Amino acid sequence: MREMTDKDVDVDVDVLVIGAGVVGIYALQQAVEAGFSAQTLEAGDGVGGVWYWNRYPSARFDSESYAYAYIHSKELFTGWKWQEEFATQPEIESYLNFAVDHFDLRGHIRTGERVVSAVWQEAANRWELTTAKGELIWARWVISATGGLSVPNYPDLEGLETFSGQALHTGAWPHTPVDFEGKRVAIIGNGPSGAQLLPAIVDTVEYVDLYQRTPTWTTPLNNTPITAERQTWLREHFEEIAAKLGSPANPTGFLHEPAGKFSTDDSPEERQVFFEKVWNSPGFAKLTTNYYDLTTNREINLEFCEFLANKVRSIVADPETAERLIPKDHLFGAKRPPFVTNYYESFNKAAASLISLKETPIVRADATGIETTAGHRDYDIIVFATGFDFGTGALTRMGVKGLDGLDLSTDWEDGPSDFAGFSANRMPNFFFPGGPHGAGGGNYPRYSQDQIDWITGTMVYAREHGYDRFEPTGTQQEAWMAMVETLAPLSIFSAEHSHYYGANVEGKVRKFLLNPGGRAKLHEMLAEMTSTENYGGALSTVHDRVSAV
Repeated sequence: MREMTDKDVDVDVDVLVIGAGVVGIYALQQAVEAGFSAQTLEAGDGVGGVWYWNRYPSARFDSESYAYAYIHSKELFTGWKWQEEFATQPEIESYLNFAVDHFDLRGHIRTGERVVSAVWQEAANRWELTTAKGELIWARWVISATGGLSVPNYPDLEGLETFSGQALHTGAWPHTPVDFEGKRVAIIGNGPSGAQLLPAIVDTVEYVDLYQRTPTWTTPLNNTPITAERQTWLREHFEEIAAKLGSPANPTGFLHEPAGKFSTDDSPEERQVFFEKVWNSPGFAKLTTNYYDLTTNREINLEFCEFLANKVRSIVADPETAERLIPKDHLFGAKRPPFVTNYYESFNKAAASLISLKETPIVRADATGIETTAGHRDYDIIVFATGFDFGTGALTRMGVKGLDGLDLSTDWEDGPSDFAGFSANRMPNFFFPGGPHGAGGGNYPRYSQDQIDWITGTMVYAREHGYDRFEPTGTQQEAWMAMVETLAPLSIFSAEHSHYYGANVEGKVRKFLLNPGGRAKLHEMLAEMTSTENYGGALSTVHDRVSAV
C-alpha cells in the first residue's frame, strides 16, 4: 500500500458513522454532543436509512410511531406531532429530517457516499476507509450503522434480464411514483412489505398475483389517527414514556401493558374471548400483551394459531385460498409476523390471486412475464418483496479488514462471531449497532439506543483515561456467542427457515442472527465488562501493546 500523507486524506475525524438511518443519526448526535469530531457517510441521496429506501405504497411502521421515535430529547419528542399510531414512510422520512435539523447535524452528513473499503492500520491505530468515489477517510473510531435491513435480497430468477417491464424491489424503491393503474403485477414474497403492498394496489391494477413460498401469521395492524387528546397526553407524559421505553427491564421496548396472566388462568371459553381482544389490539401487542406462556407453552400457542386460522377462514371467501394462507410449519411468533391492514380481504377482490411457489414453482422469467410449472402469466411489473440479507449483509460487503488477517467477507461465511451484537475481536474501535445478535425481537430502536449509549460512553471513558483502543477479548466474545448458541433454541423467533437465520438468502449458512437473551442479557454482560479493570482487557493503550510484544 502506498504511503499516505495528510494531503491524500479527504476526511480525518475522531468518529466516522456509516449510515444516516435511525441508528446512524442518533450515533452522530451523541458523538457530536460528546465533543468528538464526527462525520457521517450515507450511500443514499438523503437521510432516513431503511425509511429512505423503502418507499413503496403503504410502507409504514408496525411499531407505534412515538415508541419507535427518539426518546432522549423532550424538545424533539414534543416538537413533532405524529399523525397516526403507525406512520407511513413519507411522514417517517420527514421526521428523521426534522431530527437532523433539530440537532443541527446536516453539516456533518455527506450523502451519496458509499463505503467500499475499511482497513485497520495497526501502526497508525486508526481505520482507513475508501468510498466508491475514491475518497480517503481516516477515523479513530468507526460506527457502522448500516443495520440489518439495508441489502435487498434478490432471488436468482433465470431470464429476469430479458423482462421488458419494470422489475422492482420494495427495499430499493424508485423516488418517482410507480404507475400501477391498469397494470398486470406480480408480487414475489408475502412478508411485511408484500403484505403491505398488495392491499395498496389491488383496487388499481388489472390484476395482481402474489407469489407465496410459505404463509406467515399475518394479523391486523389496527391503525388509528392520533387524536388531539392523545397528542396532549403524549406531550404531558414524555418523562414517563421515555423511562418505560428506555428501561432495560422492558424487554420489548414498547408501551404495551402485559396480559398479567397465564393461559391456565382462563377457561377455554375465556381464552377465546381473550384471543379476540388480542386480535383487535395494535401491532406487536399480539405478542406483547398475549398470555405469558404463549411462547413457552406449545399447546396454548397451537390454540391461538387455530383461532387465527379460523379468522383467515372467516375472512377469505375461497376455502382453498384460505387454507393456502394458513401456516402449517410454524407457531405464532416463530417467524417475524406481519401486521397489516386488509391483507386477507384483498384476496376477495377479483383482481388478486395467490400463487403457491411450493405447488407451482417459478421456472423462469422472460420478456413478457413469469413461467411457472402451471403455465405462463404476463406482467408489466414484477415486485420483489423478498426481504434483505439480514444481519450481516452490509458488513460483509463493505471490505472490512481488521487485525491478524480478519476479513469479514470470508470470516463470517459460516456465520458471524461478535461481542454484544455490536463489536468483535480483531476489529479494534469498530462498532456495528443493529448488526448480527444486536436485537432480541421487539422494538429495534430501543436496543440500538442501548448500544449507542454504551458505545459513546466507552469512547468518552477511553478519551478521559488515556486509552486509545477498544477491542473485546477472545474470551469475552466466546462468552457472548456461547450465550447466543445456548439460548437461541429458546427464542420465540426460533424457526430456522426464517430470515432471522438467514434462510431467505440462497446459499447463506443458517445461523441465528438475533440476541436471544434480550436487553437484560445485553446489559448484564456489558455491566460485567465495565466493572473490571480496563474493561477486562478490552481497553488498551499503545504503551500496553508495545509492552506486551
